[in-house]
Amino acid sequence: MKVISVTDSNEKRAVARAILEDLPEWFSIPESTEEYIHESTKMPFFAAVEVGEAVGFMAMKETSAYTAEIYVCGVKKRCHRCGTGRAMFAALCGHAREQGYEYLQVKTVAAGYYAEYDATRMFYERMGFRALEVFPTLWDKNNPCLVMVMRL
Repeated sequence: MKVISVTDSNEKRAVARAILEDLPEWFSIPESTEEYIHESTKMPFFAAVEVGEAVGFMAMKETSAYTAEIYVCGVKKRCHRCGTGRAMFAALCGHAREQGYEYLQVKTVAAGYYAEYDATRMFYERMGFRALEVFPTLWDKNNPCLVMVMRL
């Protein structure tokens, strides 16, 4: 498996769609999924490729002059817990540091609502993120938004 930077918008769109469609437990709202796919084409985009097939991706969004965000990411289920997310995260962090960002943030669902998102949150904690704040209604009351941050 290798991580590559993807610059072509059509390739970004195809990779994001293929990965997110494999993850309905996380990406089940069609409108939101389409927004993630569309918006990620405008951002730095890293894909994990295994034997010619994209098995994961991360897109990075600037949120301030000092901070970038993991806007959206996903790893095909068959590749969970195989180092794919960690490898993409390392590539994204390297790029963020090169761009001069000091902090990285990510948004996910607060603890205790869904097992899938608890696993996601634990991944981010292992990568060095810490909980900053929960916004109970940013998305909706059934999906309280946890903002996590880390210093690059």
